[in-house]
Amino acid sequence: MIIGVGTDIVKVARFEEMTTCFMERVFTLNERAYLYGKSHISAAGLFAAKEAVAKALGTGFRGFWPDMIEITHDVLGKPEVKLHGEAACAAMKQTKSKCRFYRRYVIELSISHTDENAVAFAVICLK
Repeated sequence: MIIGVGTDIVKVARFEEMTTCFMERVFTLNERAYLYGKSHISAAGLFAAKEAVAKALGTGFRGFWPDMIEITHDVLGKPEVKLHGEAACAAMKQTKSKCRFYRRYVIELSISHTDENAVAFAVICLK
């Protein structure tokens, strides 16, 4: 059962000159380590992914910060999502509102980009 769907597209150029303050407010320590030495295109993709997940939760970034949505990658590079704090609470509330009993959920995520744009698509499903 699909609980929520979200998509986002961002201009890559917006991420060419990211300040340290912006990086710390938006990306987790693990994400900043992942982005170290990578192109600003990768940062745009991670940000689009966070936005897509927030939209799939049905809240946007209301009640929590972007760093509470963490984008990781498996050994093959497939993006995965870890929710922390209030973002995790928002997912549980979304799940309970759609299903009488709490059940585990999974968030599927896809990220893509060109030199100009980064796009992400997120789907929250019950397991």
